[in-house]
Amino acid sequence: MSIVENQFSSLLPSDDAHPYRTGAWRPQTREWTTTSPKVIGKVPDDFRGVYLRNTENPLVPAADRYHPFDGDGMLHSIAFDNGEVQYRNRFVRTKGLAAELEHGGPLWSGLAESPKKAIRQDGWGARTRMKDASSTDVVVHRGVALSSFYQCGDLYRLDPITLEDLGTESWSGRFPREGVSAHTKVDVRTGELMFFNYSTSYPYMHYGVVSAKGELVTYIDVPLPGPRLPHDMVFTENYSIVNDCPLFWDEDLLAREVYANRFHPDMPMRLGVIPRNGTTSDIVWFDCEPTFVLHWINAYEEGDEIVVDGYFQSDPAPYLPPDATIDERLFRYLDLHAMQSRPYRWRLNLKTGAVVEGPLSDTITEFGVINNAVAGKKYGVTYSAIPTEGWFTFDGVIRHEVETGREEAVRLPSGVFCSEAVFAPRIGARSEDDGYVLTYTIDVNADKSECVIFDAKQMADGPVALVELPERISSGTHAWWDDRSASSLS
Repeated sequence: MSIVENQFSSLLPSDDAHPYRTGAWRPQTREWTTTSPKVIGKVPDDFRGVYLRNTENPLVPAADRYHPFDGDGMLHSIAFDNGEVQYRNRFVRTKGLAAELEHGGPLWSGLAESPKKAIRQDGWGARTRMKDASSTDVVVHRGVALSSFYQCGDLYRLDPITLEDLGTESWSGRFPREGVSAHTKVDVRTGELMFFNYSTSYPYMHYGVVSAKGELVTYIDVPLPGPRLPHDMVFTENYSIVNDCPLFWDEDLLAREVYANRFHPDMPMRLGVIPRNGTTSDIVWFDCEPTFVLHWINAYEEGDEIVVDGYFQSDPAPYLPPDATIDERLFRYLDLHAMQSRPYRWRLNLKTGAVVEGPLSDTITEFGVINNAVAGKKYGVTYSAIPTEGWFTFDGVIRHEVETGREEAVRLPSGVFCSEAVFAPRIGARSEDDGYVLTYTIDVNADKSECVIFDAKQMADGPVALVELPERISSGTHAWWDDRSASSLS
């Protein structure tokens, strides 16, 4: 049974033709609760948990030029327990969304707009004067879902299953005034959460750790040579790794409050290794081949080395002809094929300072996920998204064995797209890949969405079950699996 819990009035034009507000990116206006949804196949009864996914889902138009990362946050939650299934979707009740709906239009500038055009000159963001849409990422820490914004903002708290609004995170009044970037990292073994933030003022980056009790126990400066655009971090059992990539705002333009990216191929990418609860003076930097890394896969310690896996972009700023449109210039940073994003490995020797690096695969992929239980430890398998050529959607999921290089791809039919996958371990799992891979799909042809469940070891055999959602959802970004939250569905 599906019930519409809330219906929002969209302020977008009725004849909207924006490429990232139509098709696979068509936003929703309804919040649903679905119990006992229609299932094709049989949902396995040997896994338990909740699959959370964040989505850019705009209700308010841009002041001038819309970028898909400006959309308002909407979480999707599908919970499994002994073969039972419940689904919900809810907007993240951000302060920015409430203010714009009350105003009846945009108040802040988006990613593709000048901050000078913002009606309200306050707001979050590394560049300030942006709406904190909380639409990028989601994790679960201490039993609470935390949604976050890629250019730094609040962490919005929600119940992982019901998606009830629980307000913003405060960490007992110590939440950083600089905010927190998307891609907070949770170590499920220790219960700690690691995070970073960045801005246009010195020291340009901070790093922090929150304990399993919810206390901010570490918050340090990470001085950089200037403003940067870090998007992700990664951790091992004893260290955290941040980055200084040579793609960042053009400093001459930045002085005039123009935020335009520029790639500096003559500069190295630097990886900063920090003891988990270290100080600024403990940071050790390693120079690597120039690139921009959007997302990391995992990292672990091996002897004197830290092994870091992520996606190396061979061309972080693809060439465009002089007559390219503004939208073509903006959206080239969404084309992972043009940027040639491939799995890659860096070995950082803490004793000698040496770096050994090279590709793990020639296949263009991104948005890799692993079994959360092996995050920070040596691992064997990642499940990555297959990008659509020329567009920011995903055509399927690929299983990649990092040591052997063996790959197994599941590609969707034309007009059907998937989301960042999650790995759900089988109850009593005996190996890292003993479980299921889940993804949400967006079928533009049939105007529907499903949660698709694969056996993680036999993905090529096709899904073991498809759970029908009450309506087609929008494409989006990041997801999280939590295998403890759904111990009891109510």
